[in-house]
Parts: sequence; structure tokens; C-alpha cells
Amino acid sequence: MYTLHIGNKNYSSWSLRPWVLLQACGISFEEALHRFGDDFAANARTFTPTGKVPCLVDGDTVVWDSLAIAEYLAERHPEVWPADAAARAWARCAAAEMHSGFPALRNDHGMNIGVRVAVAQRSPALLADIARIEALWNEGLTRFGGPFLAGAEFTAVDAFYAPVVFRFQTFGVPVTDAAAHYLQTMLAHPAMQAWQTAALAEDFRDLPHDEELNQIGTITADLRVPAR
Repeated sequence: MYTLHIGNKNYSSWSLRPWVLLQACGISFEEALHRFGDDFAANARTFTPTGKVPCLVDGDTVVWDSLAIAEYLAERHPEVWPADAAARAWARCAAAEMHSGFPALRNDHGMNIGVRVAVAQRSPALLADIARIEALWNEGLTRFGGPFLAGAEFTAVDAFYAPVVFRFQTFGVPVTDAAAHYLQTMLAHPAMQAWQTAALAEDFRDLPHDEELNQIGTITADLRVPAR
């Protein structure tokens, strides 16, 4: 059975991708959660050469990086990517764009599932990232019929945009048209609900992640259990 090493569910956007993909596709795996902290990298190097998560372990095979994990799984589980060739090509492009792009979104709207933040102002670069994501979502939904980005089934491209869905929820990012319906569809998905429930139940905090919120806006709600 696969073992997936992940970080805190409240913060770790990279970990969310393969976790929600495995869950949504019904692929069995064991979860190994590692809390962010001073010794995180040293601990992580016991199972991955990068000292980072996520990392998938399959027997003697170690696969790091969320995109590599998706492709490794796809070789064994064809449902990871859309069956239709055109949809599959589009989905791979969209996932790769997310994997390597949108730096303003990553920097200014980091994943912090359990809070709600009122943002006074968004930079032009951030607004451009948001606009591109909304256009991309609307394109996929229009071309392939929804309710997911590349068709009727949840696939890897949805997993790659799952952290964006939570970011948009946290920071109240408005989206319109089909993208707005997609946002709600994703938030209601059982795998996304399971991750969010676990994130809200975490009673430990990573201060750097929380402190950066004060530079972005005003925290209007904290839905997490109290920290210990």
C-alpha cells in the first residue's frame, strides 16, 4: 500500500494535492502527517531527499513532488487523468501551469484553511493571477461540460487547483459564472470536506504561516480548535 507523507492540513497546499487525488479516486493509502516546526526538514529527510512534503512511498520507490506523484499514480490508475485525449491534454497543461505559476497568489494568499481574512487591497499581479485562474476554470468547464474542470469526474487537474479553492474561500476572492459554481462544487466534495474537517481539528499552529496573515488583511474569523 502507498504511504503518503504530508504536512499540516491547515497550511500544506502541496500536500493537499496528492491526498485529495487519492481520496477522490478511491485509491487506498496510508497517511503520515508531519507537523511543521524547527526539526521538520531533518525529519522529512528520513523519507525523502528534499526534506519536503508531499512524498509518496511505494515499497522501495520514493516519489517526491506533487506533479511527479500524480504522474506516478496515473501509470497505475488511469482514472487519475481524463480518459478523453483532448481533455487529458488540457488537464495536464492546466495542472502544469498551476504547478509552476501564479507566484503572486502563492505569496499573498497562502493556504490557511481555518481562518477568514478581509483583504483591503490586492496588487495588480495578484489580480492578474486571479483573473487567469477564473478564465482557465471557465474554459475547462465550458469545453468539457463540468462539473469538474476536465469533465464529469474529479481528476488530477482538480487536485492541483484544490488549494486555490481553499485560498479563495479564506480570502473571500470573488469569482463569477461557471467558476463560482465550480468553487462550491469543490468545497462540497467529500474528499475536500474530509481534509477541511481535519484541518480545523488541528490544535497546533505554525506561527510563520499565521503571522503573515497580518500583512495581508484583517482576520475576521478563526474556525480552528484552540491551540494547545
